[in-house]
Order: sequence, then C-alpha cells, then structure tokens
Amino acid sequence: MEVGSAAVEFEKLVTPSEGAPIRVSDGRLEVPARPIIPFIAGDGVGPDVTTAARRVLDAAVAKTWTGTRRLVWFEVFAGDAAQERYGEVLPADTLKAIETFLVALKGPLTTPVGGGIRSLNVTLRQVLDLYACIRPVRYITGLPAPVKHPEQMDMVIFRENTEDVYAGIEWRAGSAEAKQLIAYLNGSMGASIRADSGVGIKPISITGSKRLVRKAIQYALEAGRRSVTLVHKGNIMKFTEGAFRDWGYEVAREEFVGALVTEAEVEARHGGRVPAGQLLLNDRIADNMFQQVLTRTSDYDVLATTNLNGDYLSDACAAQIGGLGMAPGANIGDCIGIFEATHGTAPKYAGQNKVNPGSAILSGVMMLEYLGWKEAAGRISRAIEQTVAEKVVTYDLARQMTGAKEVGTSEFADAIIERL
Repeated sequence: MEVGSAAVEFEKLVTPSEGAPIRVSDGRLEVPARPIIPFIAGDGVGPDVTTAARRVLDAAVAKTWTGTRRLVWFEVFAGDAAQERYGEVLPADTLKAIETFLVALKGPLTTPVGGGIRSLNVTLRQVLDLYACIRPVRYITGLPAPVKHPEQMDMVIFRENTEDVYAGIEWRAGSAEAKQLIAYLNGSMGASIRADSGVGIKPISITGSKRLVRKAIQYALEAGRRSVTLVHKGNIMKFTEGAFRDWGYEVAREEFVGALVTEAEVEARHGGRVPAGQLLLNDRIADNMFQQVLTRTSDYDVLATTNLNGDYLSDACAAQIGGLGMAPGANIGDCIGIFEATHGTAPKYAGQNKVNPGSAILSGVMMLEYLGWKEAAGRISRAIEQTVAEKVVTYDLARQMTGAKEVGTSEFADAIIERL
C-alpha cells in the first residue's frame, strides 16, 4: 500500500488488501470509492456498539450505492486490547494507521479517575492535533427527555480540544515540582497559594483559540446556521477565557468580512435585527450559558467553547434530548477525524448485547457526512427517527417510554437497517 511516496509499514497490523487511502488536496479530502477506515472497537461495551454501528453504516452505503462504494474496515487497537497485543495501551501502529488513512471510527476507552494513565481519549486528541471536539445535539422525536420542549434543542458545539486544563499540566500536592512552582509564584509573582496545594496550569493560546473559532464559523456558514456563540468565563479569567473571546472576535473580523455581524452591530446599526444572509456572532459567560440552554434553547445554534466549558455544556445539552446514549461526537483536526461514541465503557454491561448503540451509529453518520457521503448519512438519520418513533429501543430508553418494545444492541441495529 502506498501513501504519498512511502510504503506504510506496521509492526503488527496488516493493511487491508483492498481499498485505498483517503488523500488531501488543497485542504480537502479526496475520498475513493472504497476508503480504508481504521476502527478501534473500544473497551467495555465498545465492541458491542462499534459492531452495531459498522453494520448500520455498511448497510446504508450498500443500499445507497449498490456495490459501487464500500467502507473497508481496518481494525487497530487501543486500551485493553492494545495492552494484550502490544504491552501498551496506545501503540505506534494505531497512531500511524490513523495518520495514514485520516478518518477513523472509535468505541469508548477506559479513563481512570485519580491515578494511573492519563485519558487515552485526550492523548489521541493531543498527539494527532484533533483540536475541535464537535458535538451536534438534536432532539429525535419520541425520545424521553426531562424538559418540556426538547424539540427546541438543535445545537452544534465546537469545543477546543488540546488546551485549557485538559492539557494535563499539573503536579501532585506535596511533590517537589508543586513546592517549587508554589514557591516561585508566591515569592516572585505575588500569588498566595497554600503550600499543600496540587497545582495545574491552564494554557489558552491565540493559535488554539482562533483555529477552533475559525472552524466553527466555517461550519456555520457552510451549513446555513444562524449564529455562533463564543462561550467563556472571561469575567473572571480575563487572560485565558477572556482572551479566547477576544481572539474569537478577531478571527471573525480578519477572515470573515461581510459574512457575519456581531450582536453589538445588530443593535447599533440594524435595529436589533440580523440582516438577511448574515451570520450572527455573539458571546456568553459560561455559567449564564448553562442557564440559557435551558431557558432560551432555541436562541442558540453553534457554540464555540474552551475545553472544560465545552465538556460540561456538551453533556448538559445532551441530557435535554435524552442523554448520551443518542449523542454523537467527533474529534477533528485540519484533516484527520476520529468519530466516536460520547458515553463511557459501562464495563458491567460488556458483552451483554444490552446497551444503546445510538451514539456510535450517529457518530458514524457524522463520519459519512465528513466523507461527503451525505446520501447514506441521511438515510441512517431517517431510519433512526422512524425506529424511535415506532418505539423500538434499547433498555435505557424503553424504561422511560410507554408501550416501547425493548430490544438489544444488535436488534436495535437490525431495526434501523430494516428501515433504511
């Protein structure tokens, strides 16, 4: 197999004998009729939901293009499966495969709390520079939801993925490094930090902020969205969160002249109404945003956030439309994209054919859209909507619905395939 001018060689993986790599030309993906797609099954329930998602994606592609297009799956390893095969949880083979073939599907991976390895998900994002975590949150009619009008929720959250506290720059309380840093900050920088503190650093850069906001604005314009809202805690953290806001407005002024209008300009120049054909750019303080996604849900469209704020907001919004079981996600850089279920590994349900594969399937829908295969993506979305409307659902949804038919993971996939 050739990628560029160099053969791809792996330590333990064997490249599929058919299919071809996705390439990049002028910043755009060139997708062959049979692209090679690496996939990580994941830990816990990962293999259950990833298998279900692959089956649905394959069926939709076959139904749409009757054999002229096909996804060529290439299993790569991370987490427990990688530990068994390589003696490490994230082998170089896996990173090389994703870097080579550009688009991957991933199941959930175990993230320890407290000690142990740092999150594999975070490591993948940082090593591959997948700086945008993209989480579309849209209600599917019939899903149980804790709010009165879940149908008002239709947002896409662009969360910066590589900086903020997720950069993982921290030292344990009492460690030599923490003591040294505390002494410096207290002695030379005028800080007043308790000696028994753990210490973390929160970097937010011009580069990281602008490229995230740029991607959010580009998406909003291409998708015909109404607005982009910069979410931050700049009233308190002025030189990190506040700077994210300021740099967001800067990239809008510098690169999107004539395409958008700020909230201040709407009030000052346009009588409070967004001009036709213009994208609205505004900003909100993070804690206020949590309130407004509940109380003024329909006012918001695309959100661009710093890392930790986006993590919280993504899950909070997903809760309004039925939970993480039906919430897809993707981590995307300039070219590479990993599409993954947003929930955890739920190890007590592993191998039981019980959990909801909706998040993994909808993440696969995002992957098809990223490939430009929108016909197949739309077919799956409509089939999921029909399946839910007919109340054929997994246990997590069935227990909250009246008259539902409870099915297992694979049977839910079957039901979607039947309705493609």
